[in-house]
Amino acid sequence: MIGVLTMHLHLPTCLSLKEKRSRLKPLLHRLHREFNISAAEVDFQDAWQEAVIACALVSNDSAHAQAVLQRIVNFTATNWPDMDILDHRIECL
Repeated sequence: MIGVLTMHLHLPTCLSLKEKRSRLKPLLHRLHREFNISAAEVDFQDAWQEAVIACALVSNDSAHAQAVLQRIVNFTATNWPDMDILDHRIECL
């Protein structure tokens, strides 16, 4: 079972791509460290105030994968209040 989370983020205070990347890099690193997942920016790389990040994990149980990915959404909303989660989607393949 492969679980994939896609989050569309809005970063309202970013004024440059450099600033956006400097704010996303700690988030991606922390998600990897806290949840043992793969995470990367996958869309809107050239937009200053928007980003789409994807997180993936492998599990033997679809319910476990969905629970972990939902915890990632909650963790991001709680620990990065300066980033708005516009949309998120969890898929199990």
